Parts: sequence; C-alpha cells; structure tokens
Amino acid sequence: MSDSPSHPLDYPIWTALTTTQQALAEGDARARRFPTEITPFAATADMSSDSFAALGALMSPQDIAVLFTPDPVNPPAAFKVVLADTGEQLIGTPVDVPANGIDIVTLGVDDVPAMIELTTLTKPGPFSARTHELGTFLGVRVDGQLVAMAGERMKPARYTEITAVCVHPSHRGRGYGQILLAAVSRQIVSRGEIPFLHVFTNNHSAIALYRRQGMEIRRRLHVTVLKREE
Repeated sequence: MSDSPSHPLDYPIWTALTTTQQALAEGDARARRFPTEITPFAATADMSSDSFAALGALMSPQDIAVLFTPDPVNPPAAFKVVLADTGEQLIGTPVDVPANGIDIVTLGVDDVPAMIELTTLTKPGPFSARTHELGTFLGVRVDGQLVAMAGERMKPARYTEITAVCVHPSHRGRGYGQILLAAVSRQIVSRGEIPFLHVFTNNHSAIALYRRQGMEIRRRLHVTVLKREE
C-alpha cells in the first residue's frame, strides 16, 4: 500500500482480509488470500518483489490469484498475467423493491450444485463450492429450479459487497434481479453496513441497471488475474 491514507474500498480484498474476514485469511503481512475453494481473491501489502514472492508462495501451479487494485499490476517474471481488465466499484443502498408475492429463499450448502450451475451459465464472477460461506445468499425458485440469486462476498471494514447477482436467461425481465438486490441490501443495511459491488467496466447494461437502482460509481479498479509461471 502507499503511505498516503486510502479508503477501505481502494484495496477491498486486502481490507477484507485484514478486518472483518481476517479469520479466513491465508498468508502473512506481505500477502493474503481467501481459501481457494471459497474464492480466488488475493492481495499484496504493496507492489514490492517481496510481497509478490509471498503471494507466489501461497499458490500452487494450478491456482489463480485475482487482485483488485487502484493501479495497474506489473508482477515479477515469476507470474503470468491471465487477465488485465478494469471494473467499476459502485456503492450505496439500492432502492427498495417489494417482492410482490415472489418467494425469496435463503440458500445453503444443499443448494451449492444449483448455485454453481446458475453462475456457470450466467457468469457473474467467480463462484466456488464454498463461496456461500462468505455471507447470506438469497434465491428465487420456479418449479423447483433456482432461477435467480444474489448474496454477500467481501466484507471490508464496515462495507459488504453484493455479489453473484444473476438471473437465468429464460427468466429475465421479471424483476428477480432487482428484488434480490434490494433484499440483500436490506440485510446489509440492517447490520449498519454499507452495500457496494463490482462490475466489469464493459458491462454497460449492468452498470446502467445498478445506477437506475440508486447506486453510484465510486471509482474504477484494475482487475488482474495472475498465475505462477511453470
């Protein structure tokens, strides 16, 4: 990190792993990550070679590390950049949307196969076998099939990230996404926390939706996916 004070959300992964979710952190003062079966998110204390060496020591050759940073990442030669993109960080409480008789269910370990199937289809971001352990996930089922979901992921300080907002393609246009976004946000706000989320910069339709729902772009972050060179 730079010596100048930064907002907790400028380095959301590092902040989460050194505050609310530090019990999940693998690593040390130089580099930390979530367990890979939860999420591939990782962070370094700074951009020094020592910090990247510490990150590499946490990774197996098969692992990826996903970093969210204010500035572009230029890793040492020991790493390969799999993806270098940007994302918009949005913050604020989305407008409340009533469920209008739609049954919202709380998802748990028994729902993991259906959650993975839906996120694999809709690609809202990384979702693994234990991602649901990061917070409450809510869903909508139609005829027994999970067709929409949203939940909580990173918890940096007094902020909670909304994640995996997705709707099955054949069930879009019914407001499920907005209803679940509002429901997840309500539970975050009820704990005295502030909702935020991340969207790739080129996902203009999602950004427009979240802004219509009352969220504001806070800043742009660099999304970098690293792999160790063989």
